[in-house]
Amino acid sequence: MLLQHIVRDRAQRQPEATACVGGGKTVTYQGLEESGNRLARLLKAAGCERGDRVALLTPKSIRAVIGMLGALKAECVYVPMDTASPAARLAKIIRAADPKCVLVVDSTLNLLNELRVEGCLNDARVGSLDEGAREAAGAVFGWDDLLAVSPRPLDCGTSPDAAAHILFTSGSTGTPKGVVITHANVIAFLQWASGYFASRETDRISCHPPLHFDLSTFDIWGTFLSGAQLYLVPPEISLLPHRLAEFIRTNELTQWFSVPSALRYMAQFDVVRPGDFPCLQRLLWCGEALPTRTLMYWMSRLPHVTFTNLYGPTETTIASSFYTVPRCPENERSEIPIGRPCDGEDLMVLDESLQPVEAGNSGDLYIHGVGLSPGYWRDLEKTRDAFLEDTRFGRIYKTGDLATVGEDGLVYLLGRKDSQIKSRGYRIELGEIETAINSLGAVRECAVVAVDSDGFEGAMICCAYAPQPGMEIAHSDLRQSLSRILPAYMLPSRWIALDPLPLNANGKIDRPHLRSRFLAMKTAA
Repeated sequence: MLLQHIVRDRAQRQPEATACVGGGKTVTYQGLEESGNRLARLLKAAGCERGDRVALLTPKSIRAVIGMLGALKAECVYVPMDTASPAARLAKIIRAADPKCVLVVDSTLNLLNELRVEGCLNDARVGSLDEGAREAAGAVFGWDDLLAVSPRPLDCGTSPDAAAHILFTSGSTGTPKGVVITHANVIAFLQWASGYFASRETDRISCHPPLHFDLSTFDIWGTFLSGAQLYLVPPEISLLPHRLAEFIRTNELTQWFSVPSALRYMAQFDVVRPGDFPCLQRLLWCGEALPTRTLMYWMSRLPHVTFTNLYGPTETTIASSFYTVPRCPENERSEIPIGRPCDGEDLMVLDESLQPVEAGNSGDLYIHGVGLSPGYWRDLEKTRDAFLEDTRFGRIYKTGDLATVGEDGLVYLLGRKDSQIKSRGYRIELGEIETAINSLGAVRECAVVAVDSDGFEGAMICCAYAPQPGMEIAHSDLRQSLSRILPAYMLPSRWIALDPLPLNANGKIDRPHLRSRFLAMKTAA
């Protein structure tokens, strides 16, 4: 099965059922199927061939979902872009993905023009998914053209092992790295999840994450596999706790899935009433650890809801393990495990010799199974470093997380081993931030560290820097300059000028000292 077959089959079974709701508009399964077929024909006419990339320069919307579907039906690979990121960073992704076509809407025309100035589009064709924007975008087709072509499907010879999409994550060298995800990767997880969560046609399911975030893959295609209704959470309310709570209530959602920061923020502002959200049946989170006290807040108010922790890096497709919390924890010190492997997956805690560690001991967490990505887009070296061939287990992925197996047989996370962090659900390489700061010219050297935060954002990003000799630069000026090359979620929230930066006995920057210093600043604030 291919992902586009999910919509085709639903359109045959329940053509008039609502598939997606967003931006005050709705689309039925038949409407989604026909629009995807029409777009596929336009993409083919624009020169797209099997395996070509189609970049989605579109915020979350029904038209963006049509863009995904149309790209797949044209035998292409869709690349969702973070339209909130600065053009300088998106240009790196465009250059790496080398798309044959870029799909835009009215709200991203300025961003498209900035990318043209960056000189990264090369020979990529532009297609518009909005009415009347074809000329302004310099596009080879627009929405009016889509309505004029046949809604019949094209023949498709794509293999289930072919790439469905490429998701770009933070890279330590300053260049985002593309994780290739196949149709088979996604289908395997959806089949497990639809059975485990018993999804039905009557479900009303949220889509809170942005489309370049792999959680949205489950929201979108999992909803369509069940024949349910997908409710796109508007990006402008994604961090407004009262609006999020009202969104769940008024749309009578039965499933909510998000990163923990959204749940922490809603708890922080106490927007959930006792017995709230009567239609809600399942609450899921993934992307980082959810503090136990936040979980206690939610579970004490919503006894009718089941709560499930999902875990899995982008490289292993949405999630590889799960743990449904049986009852409200008794205190804030109770640990919440990442649980057991999903069907077709294995979680292994291994030592440096790739030998299993005894229960209770810590080790590196590796994953094996049907969700493993083929690797990083056009980067064999990074792929070989992260995806290992083991004679006992086969192909395994080193997550970079430290873990242990408890006496209950469940897996517990202990934290990161490298310089990668999670903040607001985003996986961030601190090295990418350092590279960006060093490129500004006003800084001689810098060090970026993360400090645990009690706020909703999770890890707090902090930067210590030494200006170039004879120069002075304010924190606010550095941040403003950095905002032109990094997205907002990667900008440090704490700064300190130190000249020189502290060194350890080996002559390296003393990062533990800096973390302690920033932690003291946080405590004093």
